[in-house]
Amino acid sequence: MKRLTFFLVIVLILSLSTPVFGTQTNLIHTERKHGPLTKQWEQPLKRFVYDSGLTFQYPDAVRGIYVTGHSAGGNRFQELIQLIESSDLNAMVIDIKDDWGNLTYVPSENSPFYDIGQNYIKDPKALLKTLEEKQIYPIARIVVFKDSVLSRKKPEWSFVNQNQVWKNGRGESFVNPFVKDVWNYNVQIAIEAAKMGFQEIQFDYVRFPEGFEKRDKILTYSMGDYEQIELDNVQKRVKAVTDFVAYAKKQLEPYGVKVSVDIFGYTATLPEAPGIGQNFSKISEHVDVISSMIYPSHWTSYFGISKPDLEPYRLVSEYAKVENEKLSQLESPPISRPWIQDFTASWLGKGNYQVYGKEEVEAQIRALHDHGIQEFLIWNAGNHYTPGVDYTP
Repeated sequence: MKRLTFFLVIVLILSLSTPVFGTQTNLIHTERKHGPLTKQWEQPLKRFVYDSGLTFQYPDAVRGIYVTGHSAGGNRFQELIQLIESSDLNAMVIDIKDDWGNLTYVPSENSPFYDIGQNYIKDPKALLKTLEEKQIYPIARIVVFKDSVLSRKKPEWSFVNQNQVWKNGRGESFVNPFVKDVWNYNVQIAIEAAKMGFQEIQFDYVRFPEGFEKRDKILTYSMGDYEQIELDNVQKRVKAVTDFVAYAKKQLEPYGVKVSVDIFGYTATLPEAPGIGQNFSKISEHVDVISSMIYPSHWTSYFGISKPDLEPYRLVSEYAKVENEKLSQLESPPISRPWIQDFTASWLGKGNYQVYGKEEVEAQIRALHDHGIQEFLIWNAGNHYTPGVDYTP
């Protein structure tokens, strides 16, 4: 009996003194079975990081373009690859969950998201393998709270108006940032993208619908855990949005991906946007990258500029001053990587817009560079980008 006891002790000592490499599950199993690893037996433990099998190097500075699921899965993809290879661009932001709530690929049949998959990108792993070969930095764009698909499936996770899911003027519905099931739904999609090999998850529409401050007393919706918090409704919205970002960042840590958030540019000029729940500084504290959308066409008379679309350098320059000041107040500021404009905003009407081409795109890049911002992303909804642009002023 003494020999058996001695043998069991030796086995226990060896199991505790051997470094536990590999999966997070093995580490958790060891601690549950034997208790926390004590100082006596503690060995350096390798933090679990999921290995997708793909290897990318972070560029000197990300200079990227937006790519829809249709473009990524169609003939346009090769054209965009050629654009990047023939220029100083080096990254793609690819839709994985689009503006309606669809996945742009069909996940495996055992995935909980199988029914929302669209066959735009027929082989995501092959696509990422191509990007690895070209060393084009891949970013997965996930539209979070604007989600007509999930709103239809789960009206109780959305906003209801007279027994119907509320829609904005463009026929789009939003899901409710107060509902933590919605958080988890989107984070699980992000984890799938990370497992594919995407190096960064970019969350877009991390907010309530525009103008929500005019609807918060009219629409029917749950406040969940935020109901009893002693804050006004504006601060509750800010807290819910910020908490989602912090939660997503934490959940994605084991997958070794960067986390970025798209945010309205004007939020950097305010303490917070009262309707949509975006606080620039608070969100910035929980991300690796902050991507303000600063398209000149989308501003009104900010910074004393009456027609911003006609003055791209000045608009971006004035914005950069404000953002730099805001980020300088943070202990660990994220990378600034704004979205800039490569499209013509003809809807502004004659005299208020100009045709955007090489000169206008370069003016925005130069303005960022002049204020020490080296990274940027270029937006064109149809993925038609101006040829011959110098992306490194």
